Amino acid sequence: MLTVLKIGGNVLNDETRLEEALSAFSSIPERKILVHGGGRAATSLAARLGIEAKMVEGRRITDDAMLEVVTMVYGGLMNKGLVAKLQSRGLNALGLTGADLNVFEAHKRTGTEIDYGWVGDIDRVNTDKLLPLLESEVIPVMAPLTHDGNGHLLNTNADTIASELAVALSTDLPVRLVYAFELPGVMTDPDQPDSVISSLDPEKYQRLRQEAVISGGMIPKLDNAFAALRAGVSEVVICKAPMVAVIGTDQFVGTIIRL
Repeated sequence: MLTVLKIGGNVLNDETRLEEALSAFSSIPERKILVHGGGRAATSLAARLGIEAKMVEGRRITDDAMLEVVTMVYGGLMNKGLVAKLQSRGLNALGLTGADLNVFEAHKRTGTEIDYGWVGDIDRVNTDKLLPLLESEVIPVMAPLTHDGNGHLLNTNADTIASELAVALSTDLPVRLVYAFELPGVMTDPDQPDSVISSLDPEKYQRLRQEAVISGGMIPKLDNAFAALRAGVSEVVICKAPMVAVIGTDQFVGTIIRL
């Protein structure tokens, strides 16, 4: 089993949560890939540089100046910091963007009412260079940047990077996709720790979405999850980062996504 673990901003920005996440990730005995975001760090650096961060419905507008910021943060500081932390745990990690090894081919988003700037939508995932790395026990650490084939980097959603990567690799390996964040899973009430939905199928998802129990940023995450399952991914899990080490055991708390 290959585990593709995506960790988001609220974990990356909390040193205790991050250390717990990386310790759990390190303990997975099988092949693994780490995918990370870093939006809050990018917003913070942009503010220090006097660059306004522009968001529309939670999505970052990436003009020329912001592309420089996200490249520095995602592909540099955040990515290499995670590589160093994994190396300290005895894992031979390699930091990559989608441009490296031509892992992700993408195009600049067009055809929308909003001009998102240098935001990329993925066309193709080339796994032929990743598979030998995995066989050699190298741990790819993927930053959410792609490229357009014409020499330009593109800012691409990290959840999408993780799901597209999981789908592409599922043709060669059984793949588990894990979205890890600060909450214990998909919840009926985020203020109640015991309200985790242990299992979620499309019918239940649509019902809870219509009732507005599931809303906001969880919707695109779950849409990605169900799409990944339909495209061949073996399992999708949403949980707190430390739980990635105990998936499939009685200790696990989180949400298993099923068709």
